[in-house]
Amino acid sequence: MTRQAAAVPSETQTADAALRARAALVVPGGMWGHLNAARLPDGYPQFFASAEGCRIRDVDGREYIDFMCSWGPVLLGHRHPEVEAAAQAQAARGDCLNGPGEVMVDLAEDFVAMVPHADWAMFQKNGGDATTACVTIARAGTGRRKVLVARGSYHGALPWCSPSVAGVTSEDRAHLLHFHYNDVASLHAAVAAAGNDLAAILVTAFRHDMGRDLEWPTAEFAKAARAACDEAGAALIIDEVRAGLRLDIKGSWEALGVRPDLAAWSKAIANGHALAAVTGNDKFRDAAAKVFVTGSFWCGAVAMAAARATLRIARDTDVPGHIHAMGLRLREGLATLADRHGIAIRQSGPPQMPLMLFDDDPEVRKGRAFCSAALRHGAFFHPQHNMFLSSAHRAADIDEALDAAEHGFRAVLSASAART
Repeated sequence: MTRQAAAVPSETQTADAALRARAALVVPGGMWGHLNAARLPDGYPQFFASAEGCRIRDVDGREYIDFMCSWGPVLLGHRHPEVEAAAQAQAARGDCLNGPGEVMVDLAEDFVAMVPHADWAMFQKNGGDATTACVTIARAGTGRRKVLVARGSYHGALPWCSPSVAGVTSEDRAHLLHFHYNDVASLHAAVAAAGNDLAAILVTAFRHDMGRDLEWPTAEFAKAARAACDEAGAALIIDEVRAGLRLDIKGSWEALGVRPDLAAWSKAIANGHALAAVTGNDKFRDAAAKVFVTGSFWCGAVAMAAARATLRIARDTDVPGHIHAMGLRLREGLATLADRHGIAIRQSGPPQMPLMLFDDDPEVRKGRAFCSAALRHGAFFHPQHNMFLSSAHRAADIDEALDAAEHGFRAVLSASAART
């Protein structure tokens, strides 16, 4: 079988376009997963060359103020010097060894000291590793099968929880039952349907389904979930993969007075280095010791060293407080601009992880027009997915991004006028 020749870039083709053409020949679809499904607006790059702080540069040399933070992992800014120094110091000693380094015990102690519900911690690489480990531990600890999840919530890209049904069998999800986020009656109905086979209720820290307004959990809903698990002897699992460390370093539901039995962490805990964690209480310690969950790279010491530095900085400098303030500045600025142009928008979610949607925009045409224009003026927003702020964002960066957003709102008006 003859392999196709790689596409030869033309003199006028961008570096990003050339890489896409080459990738199309050797990568299925040219890209996979969320980067393929995200359907970013025209003009958005797929390939990047470098980043620092809250700025990211594509392979064509264009620089943007980054409001995706690598889809969440970058909490302190790209290439944070203290985090990178810790990672490099560990790399000089070793990373992938025959077993973990001392840093694993240090990091587990850090988590237990920082997170009130945690009596222990164990480590993985991706968020899907952590959510799957939580479900496995809950089933091992209870001897039951049924797991309740909110309809539309994202918990990873494994067959039991993937948003896609391609390659997924009904058996993969045979023991999942659904409820509606923040709907206590729906939750109680799902608990009743599980009967004596309820192993766990798995819920995201807040509702962050793509393309719809974000919702913070109500205290009534959070307490109902906790009470249902207590009554049934099941595990309450909070998926902190997306929100962990950005809302509250102690856990996203601390403000609600509700603590989980198990929590899945990833994304931000090592500021861009690949790491995930499960934290749990003593009720599920034996189950966690009994299950077989593992990975060849799960003991990688470099990411753990980066995580220790990240957690320390988050504790010592009130990272959630800073990014909350910057998120409010962005939210207020966007609201002012939208009002000035007479454009109706909806902003939802925590300011640290904002989402802006346009009214009367079912096909996201306004959102795409806004983002494409803002991108040309140096701000990397997203039209449907919640965005992320980092502690590297400062007031001047937010104000510069708002200048780019001004062009975005003008583009929405021009696009609307062209269609009428």
